[in-house]
Parts: sequence; C-alpha cells; structure tokens
Amino acid sequence: MDLHTAGHRRGVVAAPHAAAVEAGRAVLAEGGNAIEAMLAMAATIAVVYPHMNQVGGDGFWLVREPSGKIRALMAAGAAGSLATPELYRKAGYDAIPPRSPLAALTVPGAIAGWLLALDAAKAQGGRLPLADLLAAAILHARDGFAVSRSLATCTRASIAELQQVPGFAQTFLIDGKPPAERAIFRQGALAATLDHLAQAGLDDFYRGDVGREIAADLERIGSPVTRADLEACHASVAEPLSVAIGAGTLYNTPPPTPGLAALMILALFDRLGVTEAEGFDHVHGLIEATKRAMAVRDRVITDPARLPHPLDRYLSGGFLDGEAQNIDRRKASPWQAGSSAGDTIWMGAADGAGCVVSYIQSLYWEFGSGCVLPRTGVLMQNRGTSFSLDPRALNVLEPGHLPLHTLTPALAVLRDGRVMAYGTMGGDAQPQIQAALFTRHVFYRVPLDQTLDRPRWLIGRTWGSPHGNLMLEGRFDGHLIDRLAAAGHDVSVLAEPYAETMGHAGAVVRHPDGTCEGAHDPRADGGAAGV
Repeated sequence: MDLHTAGHRRGVVAAPHAAAVEAGRAVLAEGGNAIEAMLAMAATIAVVYPHMNQVGGDGFWLVREPSGKIRALMAAGAAGSLATPELYRKAGYDAIPPRSPLAALTVPGAIAGWLLALDAAKAQGGRLPLADLLAAAILHARDGFAVSRSLATCTRASIAELQQVPGFAQTFLIDGKPPAERAIFRQGALAATLDHLAQAGLDDFYRGDVGREIAADLERIGSPVTRADLEACHASVAEPLSVAIGAGTLYNTPPPTPGLAALMILALFDRLGVTEAEGFDHVHGLIEATKRAMAVRDRVITDPARLPHPLDRYLSGGFLDGEAQNIDRRKASPWQAGSSAGDTIWMGAADGAGCVVSYIQSLYWEFGSGCVLPRTGVLMQNRGTSFSLDPRALNVLEPGHLPLHTLTPALAVLRDGRVMAYGTMGGDAQPQIQAALFTRHVFYRVPLDQTLDRPRWLIGRTWGSPHGNLMLEGRFDGHLIDRLAAAGHDVSVLAEPYAETMGHAGAVVRHPDGTCEGAHDPRADGGAAGV
C-alpha cells in the first residue's frame, strides 16, 4: 500500500489500514463521493483495526462541502441513565474503572454519525446503496483478515488486563492466545450485525432489532446503559470552531472535543514568526504553545451544555496576542496540564467535486472497556472514564451528559486555494501532532510524505505511554535535543525511530486545479490511494 499519492482528479483517501484505504478507493472508483468513501472506510476500519476503534465507539466529522460550507457532525454518546456517582461508590470505586462493564457507561455514538453522514452524502448526489458501502466491512468480518502488526502487538500487551472482561477472550484470542501477525481473524457476530444494518438501515442499531440485542447484553453484564438510552441517541450537526492565521482559516470540532486547543496551538505559534523548520524555535515554540492551549482546555472544555462561558474569547486576537507574548522563547514553562491516553483512528477523503472529509473514530483506550457483546459483536468503548466522580469537577459524571473527548479532526482552507484535512490518533498528542504536521507542510513547504516521515515529539501522557515528560523520537538532531534539555524541558529520547506512541497521522489535500493528494503515516499499517 502506497504511503503517498498525488495528482488524482476523481478523489483520494488516506487511512491507517490498507483494507480501509482500498474500501474508500473502490467507492471513489464507483463514482461515490468523499462522504460515501469515508462511510465505507469507517465501517471497514472498525472491523480490521478493532483495538483502535469499533462500532461501539464515538466519531466526529468535519465535512467541507463543494459549496465551501463546513459542518461538524458530532456523534458522541452520552452517559447511561444508570451511570451515577453513587453506583460507582457503592461498588467500592473512587474513580470510574477503565475496564469492565462499569467502564462501558456511554452509548456508542459512531453509527449515529454514520446516519447523518449518509444523509449528507445523498444531499451531494450520492447514490451508492448502504449495502455497497458496508460490503467490504462485512466481508472482512465474515471471511477474516490478516492481523496487523499493531493489532497483534496491542493484544499481547492487553491480555493480562482484559482476558477476564466479558467477551474479550472469546472474541480476540485464538485458541486462548493473542493472534500472531498475519493470522486470519474473523468476527462472525459483528459480520451478522453489519449485514443486518445493511438491510434494515443504520437506525436499527439504536431503535431496532440490533438495539434490542445490544441492550439485552448490556443489562446482562451490568452496564449502566439501557435500551432507552440507545433509543434516545442521535448525532447532531454543529458549527465548527475556527480561527484565521496567516496561511488561511483553520477548523476543528467544538466541545466536548478539545478542538479549541488544537486551533490555539497553531494560532499562538503563527504569532511567534518562526521562519525555519526543525530548529529549536520550531519545536520549543510549538511545545510552549501546547502548554498554554492545554491549560485552557483543562479549564473550560466539557459537555457543551455545561460550558462555564463562551469559547469565543480564547480564539480572539487580543487573547491570543497576550498568550503568545507570554511564551518565553528561550526557556520551558512548567507543565501541569491534565493528560489523557487514547486510541483512535483518523482518516481523510477528498473528491474532485470539492468535498473534503476529516473523520476520527475511537474507543478511547485500546479495546475500550474490553467488553464485547456476544449477540452483536459490538465492542463497547470506555470514553466515560474521562468523567469524574468529584461533584466539584468540571466533567462530573451525570446521566445523559457527554464525556470529555480527546478526538480532534482538523481541516484548513488555505489562502492559496488548497483545502487540507488532517489528523491523527494519540490522546493528548493529537493537537501536538497536528501542529507538527501542519507547520511542516504549510508553513515550511515540506512535501506531505516527508512531513509524515519526519521525527515527532509530544509532551504529556498519551496512548501507549505512562509518562508525562517531553518525549522525542531518536532521529532528532542531537544538538537540538541538548538545547531543549538546556532550556528546561524534561527530555526523554525514545529508542524507536518510528514510535507508535507518536500517533498514526495522515492528510488529504485538494488543490485549486481540482487534483487531490493524500498521505499516511509510516508508523501505521495503511497508506493512501486515489482515482
């Protein structure tokens, strides 16, 4: 599978798994639009990359329509009606456990987002039947697929924690052992669920036969999510957050995602006027911008119905100017922001008509709650563990409320006419990796494939890492590493030259002449393809 592709007039896709790339390319080849391609990719990646995402998780879309209108499709599931702080305290917990049925406390929102996306695809002239869009996913679930390196590694690392969680061993172990890389892996129950949805419609997941089976299994294992919670689940269309910088206008998703932080990082860095890539000013400047943006995130991002005040002030010129002026260009500031681990997939698609899609789908931690529902094969997320049981907390647990997310699909409309969708997996690393990707490619004109290949850094704990210091891949210049340490950064150099900790990033770009370009991360198992 190619990691980079350019010059395609009908469209291009990028994803972290080759099967998802092929599913999207095939839809474009059949005349489908970018949203239809993304639906096929979303279903396929849920099957072949189940440690990173599944239909039991959430998803967020940014869709740039050919008209130029940009919409956010928000598909986050709310806490179940039985999910109260008292439930957990009576069970002996001071915090929500990350695994087990009590970790499966929010409704899966992803398929509600697929429903909205399907309507959006039809509004743009999409004509492909749902059965065609789900066909590749059904095939891979029923007949099997070759286990990726990432899935094999993650299953081995998770078995001790998850093998006693309901449904995990029966689904993800082969003869009682983690699957080997390239072993053929099948998910019969999930195949049957997707096949049923292809015929009955996606709404059946919540308010039909599939929803009834999901609810029965959730009740049996002791999850706080009920049938009524499933029936009440709907995704919504929202205005994205945006900020103008010198290169163009940046867009990201509103709360409960930290899209605000992703926008702030780039807006603050833009004000620093750094002229060269890869040097101390570039890396240090983005790190310090990250610290300020994440501190704001921790103070204000929550369920959109509970925001302490409007977010406009944090993207205003006056506020951003003041924050940028307070960045010390020579020394590291203290790092005290909270941190979140998280597995995720990001995928992008663009078509010749001008539709560009940035999409992210997730279970939160690898394998989410670990609970697989036997009648449907649905793997339930553990996104609700980001709630707090402290009644004074900003993100306190309450039934019906949305949990804090780490998911941040990004999109930019550039002054030179390009439209760029980009993103990554990686918990707190997502806004940071986005900023490295965007500045390298847009500010400093590094080709897209080289941008994704270059070494990365992150500050704070993320997927696959328990640490909270500044981590760098070992391919950075030693002099730069020494300068960062001398400036007061708590530096840790990773042994891996391409560390999965640094995310699975990708991007698609539609150029002003209508041609499309895409690229994906050498750290993942996918690539890009176009027609």
